[in-house]
Amino acid sequence: MRQLLVPLSAPEATDPDRFGPKAANLAALGQAGLPVPGGYALDAEAYRVQMRALDLEDHARAVFHTEGMDARRHALAIRLALLDEPITTELVEPLLEVWREIVSNGTLGVIRSSSLVEDRFDSSFAGQFESFLGIEDEGEFLLAVRSCWCALWATRALRYMATHDAADPADTAMGLIIQPLVNAYASGGGLSRTAEGEVSISATLGLGSAIAQGEVVPDRYRVTRNGEILETVAGRKTHSVGCVHGTKKVERAEAEEPCLTPEQVIELADYIVRAEDVVGGAAEVEWSLDDEGFKMLQARPLHVEEDIADFGELWAQKPRLRGHPAGVGWGTGKACVVNCECEISRIGPGDVLVTKVAGPALSQMLTQVSAVVAELGGSTSHLASLARERGIPMVLGVLDATTSIPDGSTVAVDGVAGIVRWTS
Repeated sequence: MRQLLVPLSAPEATDPDRFGPKAANLAALGQAGLPVPGGYALDAEAYRVQMRALDLEDHARAVFHTEGMDARRHALAIRLALLDEPITTELVEPLLEVWREIVSNGTLGVIRSSSLVEDRFDSSFAGQFESFLGIEDEGEFLLAVRSCWCALWATRALRYMATHDAADPADTAMGLIIQPLVNAYASGGGLSRTAEGEVSISATLGLGSAIAQGEVVPDRYRVTRNGEILETVAGRKTHSVGCVHGTKKVERAEAEEPCLTPEQVIELADYIVRAEDVVGGAAEVEWSLDDEGFKMLQARPLHVEEDIADFGELWAQKPRLRGHPAGVGWGTGKACVVNCECEISRIGPGDVLVTKVAGPALSQMLTQVSAVVAELGGSTSHLASLARERGIPMVLGVLDATTSIPDGSTVAVDGVAGIVRWTS
């Protein structure tokens, strides 16, 4: 059997067909001279070995070839077996050897999914799989490995595959990234090329999950591709996320202060532009900043549209709010103001969803809405990535959207410029 665990610094780690595009792109970033946390990539063949050891292949083949409750029962059988059964001996020993190396200096560990079908131009799977940060012991580590494998069969991932004409889950597999935790005091994302031809950076305090899950309004920086800062807009960073101390409230003065210095913004913008060489075009990245400097965590292809929206004279006279653009589309529809996920059933086809938190859980609604406006989140949140992929106009970080935009009003959303207007 070929070596299934390889350092991200190894040349073979850049093979997306073995380790998944997420791991392969991360390896390529490091090998291109960009700062990365290091760690190991686990070949997707390890997942196949475990599936065969648990005799789950017939269940896997049946999920997309049966319907209704039968399909759900097969998927559930796979999830339960992957979670409950131990990892086969031929895999567990090399996994533990790598784990002990990573935590040998007292750091915490990270396990991230790297499916063979994610982080591609037409299927990002943003927020659909699992990542586990701050792992402390071997038991947690092995459970995280099994949970990441299991995520390939989660309901949201299966729904995504079905609606995107992605691969049958039985025909694909799950690679993994095993890394030391970056003890970040700031994190975020970046777009290497907006509709205006600029670099866009979002940043928050602590770990980047607060942005990815649409829980805060991050700082936003507009930078030219040759390193000139055009605009700095402080966000509303009400809390920070850390693995050791969990979620921590941020005092107002700190929350309204930009996370990054001008020098850091310019340095990071250069890294983001250089990531284009790895993904073969415009790139969306995730990053963290610790006491040693920046660490690039992820890079995927970015969907970019030109700004072709024209509100016209009628709309130009209507109330306006501005926020973080997701980067695609222009659309209109009836506002459906939703303050809780329990109200999702109110959303009708063609509505403009107006909500507080734009988390990945709302991804299922992107197939029927004409646009999304959210009070929290930023251009690099998971839901924004999914909206770009589907061509759905979205503006995030729109202050007081749910109280300013009347339910049932007609709304126009410019997802490229980040402008929302409405009329009764």
